[in-house]
Amino acid sequence: MNRKLRVLIVDDSAFSRKVLREILNLDSRIEVVDTARDGVDALEKISALAPDVITLDLVMPNLDGIGVLAALPAEMRTRVVVVSFAATQSDLGLSALAAGAFDLVQKPTGLATARLHELSGELLAKVVAAGSARAHAPEAPPKAAKMLAAPARSDRIVVVGTSTGGPPALSRLLGAFPAEFPAPIAIVLHIPAGYTGPLAERLDSESALEVCEASDGMSLRPGRAILARAGLHMRVQGSPPTSVVRLDFAPHASVHRPSVDALFESAADTWGKRVVAVVLTGMGDDGLRGARSVHAAGGIVLAESEWSCVVYGMPRVVVQAGLATAEVPLSEMGHEIQKWL
Repeated sequence: MNRKLRVLIVDDSAFSRKVLREILNLDSRIEVVDTARDGVDALEKISALAPDVITLDLVMPNLDGIGVLAALPAEMRTRVVVVSFAATQSDLGLSALAAGAFDLVQKPTGLATARLHELSGELLAKVVAAGSARAHAPEAPPKAAKMLAAPARSDRIVVVGTSTGGPPALSRLLGAFPAEFPAPIAIVLHIPAGYTGPLAERLDSESALEVCEASDGMSLRPGRAILARAGLHMRVQGSPPTSVVRLDFAPHASVHRPSVDALFESAADTWGKRVVAVVLTGMGDDGLRGARSVHAAGGIVLAESEWSCVVYGMPRVVVQAGLATAEVPLSEMGHEIQKWL
């Protein structure tokens, strides 16, 4: 019989610790082995208990969540699920992801008991997934000699979908492109509301491209990467040179908003065989239906290979469905994309 996943809860709020324990105890696969009240307490209990997964608050006395991550070995950081308030901690949350944390869960304000159902499903899924995540040593940025040259203008569009492990993967991918990248880029990432604006700013500062959070009617143009705004679907409308992105809430029943499927399907409808769809690391199967539409339209579908994924979920279903034109490690994905432009 498989043993339970041993989880340590780290949070300076006694009420939050109580609520998180109640949520995790809902899943028979999980055992909460202890709780910690701050970062110093956490490191002592991590050393003593060797938990499989840690849920980590970011703002704590004595030693904060970023300090805890910095003190952990790389293989342990991929077992950390950050639980934070996105509205006030988005920069810290992005720093935690950059440091190697597995994923983020957004706390409802005050963690009111009446709103537990809003948190429980996502938290349980991510804790269980973190328990089986693979650790990867951080890859060095592409060397200058390997940076992509600026090719002639392309008539294609690049659409990207990702989830868990997405922020560092996007940093590496976009960092490989020159400012004169010949095609527009549209990106959907599953991340809590409040994070996409700061993330777009960070990606913009790290890469030669113009990276911006989406606004309705924003034009798609070469050298610009548009990141979908969390909480809204993003679709492509029109063909170049007048192609734009459109934001809306429908479909309301979608598991993810924004949805990779919505982006990919709209790109296939408007750009047809000129679409290069890229599926990076992530949980679940969002993007499968969209990849099928791109494939049917004659476009290109590139999937990140298993060994470089933090979670081989979204790329796996695309590969298993026979829709991937190629499987490519993250370190080579930029070059593979350029090949198809």
